[in-house]
Amino acid sequence: MQDYVIATSSTCDLPRTYLEEHKIPFISYTYTIGDQLFEDDCREENRQKVYEGMRKGDRLKTSMITEFAYHEFFCSLLEQGKDVIFLDMSKKMSASFANAEAAARQVRSEYPERNFYVMDTVCISGGLGLLIDQMVRRMEAGMSYDEVIAWGEENKLKIAHRFTVDDLNYLKEGGRCSTPAALVGSVLSLKPVLYVPDGGTLDVAKKVRGRKKALDTIYESVKADLSEVDTKGMEIHILQADCREDAAYVRDRILADFPDVGDITITSLGVVIGAHCGPGLFTIFYLCNGRRP
Repeated sequence: MQDYVIATSSTCDLPRTYLEEHKIPFISYTYTIGDQLFEDDCREENRQKVYEGMRKGDRLKTSMITEFAYHEFFCSLLEQGKDVIFLDMSKKMSASFANAEAAARQVRSEYPERNFYVMDTVCISGGLGLLIDQMVRRMEAGMSYDEVIAWGEENKLKIAHRFTVDDLNYLKEGGRCSTPAALVGSVLSLKPVLYVPDGGTLDVAKKVRGRKKALDTIYESVKADLSEVDTKGMEIHILQADCREDAAYVRDRILADFPDVGDITITSLGVVIGAHCGPGLFTIFYLCNGRRP
């Protein structure tokens, strides 16, 4: 039995079934629809219901996790007598990260006999989920606490994140797109092709006309990345916000050109990221030689 645990937050966007199977504790972000408060519970069926509601006009508001909530969560882990590695989304993308760091400093003073590591993963959503999956596999294979941390730090910038959104108004509401840009983009059917660079932010790689062109542009970038690495048995994670047909389209293109890849999973995007990007968000994550537009 391992003497440490890998923990995360609900924004890893891994399915609840995976988290339970691998005994990965997670702390939930919360969101409101109207005046009703919900926990981001990572259940596929609830994610799908949220996106169906958003297509009918529901608007979500998300809340960051407080220092107190992190502290309680961290204490519950340390009280089990194990060391902890905690992985959350990129420091540059999460207003909650400072609260996690503050809570971690406090629990280190309260549990001086335990090791507690908070990693700035510079990953978000399924990229964070992929990093967790790779580190958990190594933990389960017998790697030590320090070895798993070292692997994560060495490889986190090799996780490619590629996105496109269907409705620029969600980015506008989140402050990532100006009102004029959203209006012009909507009129011209411009779709941003986004990626996460080494700094852990969300940047625009290109703007293209039409949804199909956006998916094809993402695929060409994926193809370029995969052409430089050994793809045999490689796992690729695709997350989608109520656009499963688009996810299947990109998956099938990958399988046609790289038939030796391993599992290409298609799951629903988590609610917190989806609240800021809207239904129709398509994302893909995989290990490569390094991040690029």
